[in-house]
Amino acid sequence: MRLNHRGPAPSNRNDLKTIKSLLPFVWQFKWRVVAALACLVAAKVASVILPLYLKQLVDALSVPPTALALPVAALAGYGFARLATSVFGELRDALFARVTQGSIRRIAGQLFQHLFSLSLRFHMQRQTGGLSRDIERGTKGIGFLLNFMVFNILPTLLEIGMVAAILLWRYDLAFAAVTLGTIACYVAFTLLVTERRMVYRRSMNDLDSKANTKAIDALINYETVKYFGNEGWEVDRYDRNLGKWVDSAVKNQVSLNFLNMGQGVIITTGITLLLWLSASGVVRQTMSVGDVVLVSAYLTQLYAPLNFLGFVYREIKHALADMERMFGLLEQGQEVADRPGARRLKAGQAGVEFEHVDFGYEPRRQILFDVSFRIPPGGTLAVVGASGAGKSTLSRLMFRFYDVDRGAVKINGTDIRDLTQASLRQHIGIVPQDTVLFNDTILYNIAYGNPAASQDEIVQAAKAARIHDFVMGLPDGYQTQVGERGLKLSGGEKQRVAIARTLLKNPPILILDEATSALDTRTERAIQEELGQIAKDRTTLIIAHRLSTVVDADEIIVLDHGRVLEAGSHRELMQRGGRYAQMWALQQAGDEQ
Repeated sequence: MRLNHRGPAPSNRNDLKTIKSLLPFVWQFKWRVVAALACLVAAKVASVILPLYLKQLVDALSVPPTALALPVAALAGYGFARLATSVFGELRDALFARVTQGSIRRIAGQLFQHLFSLSLRFHMQRQTGGLSRDIERGTKGIGFLLNFMVFNILPTLLEIGMVAAILLWRYDLAFAAVTLGTIACYVAFTLLVTERRMVYRRSMNDLDSKANTKAIDALINYETVKYFGNEGWEVDRYDRNLGKWVDSAVKNQVSLNFLNMGQGVIITTGITLLLWLSASGVVRQTMSVGDVVLVSAYLTQLYAPLNFLGFVYREIKHALADMERMFGLLEQGQEVADRPGARRLKAGQAGVEFEHVDFGYEPRRQILFDVSFRIPPGGTLAVVGASGAGKSTLSRLMFRFYDVDRGAVKINGTDIRDLTQASLRQHIGIVPQDTVLFNDTILYNIAYGNPAASQDEIVQAAKAARIHDFVMGLPDGYQTQVGERGLKLSGGEKQRVAIARTLLKNPPILILDEATSALDTRTERAIQEELGQIAKDRTTLIIAHRLSTVVDADEIIVLDHGRVLEAGSHRELMQRGGRYAQMWALQQAGDEQ
């Protein structure tokens, strides 16, 4: 089963599903949401009342000078309504700020946690640059959607309804009909054109993610690019992707211009018709100057949000498209999950058993064939064989990064599929062949094995890994930054940090996957002695290519193309004269040369 979040965006996107995915996070702040909506309604009611007070002022001041009097009530009402519009609007913003930011925080946190729950297969196939861009755009889209849905779409629709009701109540049906007809045409045109424009936006997002992925991939592999002198090739590849993005961006802009022109025509037509109707009423003496001011004021109030509504709707659609990928990641199924009722592993010592295990990363390519062996508690088993024999796959199955296709991996007689993954991994420590460090200090990277460890415990682990003296010789000591993926340290130094990190974790099961492959001979011998001492009290699986590092193992198995060819101690295997003896002879001859 292939799990890959990349690929073209779905053509039948369900915006309602995206919004439903967002609502539970927003509703966690329900009292703030309710209070903000109450302030929104109060602000809009005050806004709609403003032109009514303005009409009273104009009519009161339009009488003959002999009858002129100061309209105190109308002035006070107008001032109160304007103040209420401002105050309730600011209160709404203040109340909703935590809703928006809190929702983004909780979604981002849940997504980050979910990504760590996905299988190793997913993370080996993902593209880091594109994934990070999808998350970045998705979280920004949440903020935009919440703010503009609550602060623009809802109040605009509320205001349109109230204005139409007032026009219908005070004037002819034509006023409300023209207002609602203009809005209906505007919304229909915007919906139609925006839906067609989304093809270009989706294409821009896809091409943007691909270009970003290739750029980050090239920067991560900076040394390889320089080794082969392929700077021009990488720049050209990046530029080609940007060229495709530019083509989509131009089409997107042209379609936006067409949309704006159409919206302008519709709004202008509606405004002209309403002004013509109100002016005709004044000429026929069925309407006062105050009525013209009232209609004009409502037109002014509606024009700005309606004109902005097009932009808001477009951006909301864009935000939904951006959120689509992010919520798609949350829906990504777990290939390896805890079974219902899985129990925690609690063991001071642990025996490991592989029982007739078959496994393949893909159905068409099987890696392990009927592999069986047992490591008793406190015992040491070494696995040797040529590259590609399936040695490192054994450690991945022990960590349960994948589930076996047939057979079982057991710890203390219990199938690891019946244990919680967290407790299982707490009991296993590994020193991998390819050590990758965090872009932080040496102290941080060693302490990662046990974040609760004290400074003394970290130093003791570093001493056991024979790296303490090296660290103390650095200008910044344990505060030395190791660079991205530990590039500021040599291969041997990184591997010793990895050994110290695993020692600090202090697990009952230890996996050494070519643990000393990057070390010089003298350092390797010193660390082998330390590892030998450490392994005495632990169940240890050694994965090795260099046979001289496993001669003291309790048992050695020879793995060839995923099958166990031989098993026994070093002496027993040498006496048999089989594959192990041949490998030993070849390596000894190579060392002599």
